[in-house]
Amino acid sequence: MQVFGLLGNPVGHSLSPPMHEAAYDDLDIDARYVTFEPAPDDLGRALDGAAALGVSGLNVTIPFKQGVLDHVEAAPLAARIGAVNTVDFSTDPPTGYNTDASGAVRALRHHDVALDGTAVVVGAGGAGRAVAFGLADEGMPVRVANRTVERAEALVADLREEGVEATAHGLDALGDCLSDASLLVNCTSVGMEDEDDDDATDETPVPASALHADLAVMDAVYVPLETRLLREAADAGATTVDGGWMLLYQGVEAFERWTGEPAPVAAMSRALRVRL
Repeated sequence: MQVFGLLGNPVGHSLSPPMHEAAYDDLDIDARYVTFEPAPDDLGRALDGAAALGVSGLNVTIPFKQGVLDHVEAAPLAARIGAVNTVDFSTDPPTGYNTDASGAVRALRHHDVALDGTAVVVGAGGAGRAVAFGLADEGMPVRVANRTVERAEALVADLREEGVEATAHGLDALGDCLSDASLLVNCTSVGMEDEDDDDATDETPVPASALHADLAVMDAVYVPLETRLLREAADAGATTVDGGWMLLYQGVEAFERWTGEPAPVAAMSRALRVRL
């Protein structure tokens, strides 16, 4: 039996186990997907232990996505992004991939979103970096808007080093950024459900007045699936893509990296959606 899993802290509410196990069941693969929650300073020992125990692959989440770079051979895209979320132990040393970038692109393609024109990425953290590089690799100019402009500027500097047309902005510039854009991706946690704050889901990082019918809007937030941003985008006539699709396709990409098999996307999607 093969063992795959998720490495993070915390991981108790992860939806990856049912999604991946649905894929194993659908293809009759003898495998299980489990979660590992080492202490934040035990990453190296956790990876060594996984390798010693014959674990075939791991997804990696907060707070380990950057630190794992010191313990794997990073694939080129993961190295450019500066984060790894998928580790393949079939190589020596293990190979680290970033499937968030391809997950975002595949989610947009699933909804027939044309990846041309200009993209606006809100957020310059790990998800923002992955999405910005993924869209840049599709040939899209990228405008990065972030609460802290300096962080947006750092991401834009990395993109420009590769010849990407990119600019950095504060959130107050979103109206101008979006006026002629074709795609908006929210990569912040604004609008995420918070059990300690009932008003959190009524927040949005983007003013409704900036949204328009020529946009496609994807929100990386998937709890709830219908965020205020997506509701207001739909009201403006925009195409909307909820965060469940990005979550699905980053898992699809990881599954295919590990197994070499085409993922049973429909089975994985059903297992995920029933829990969202």
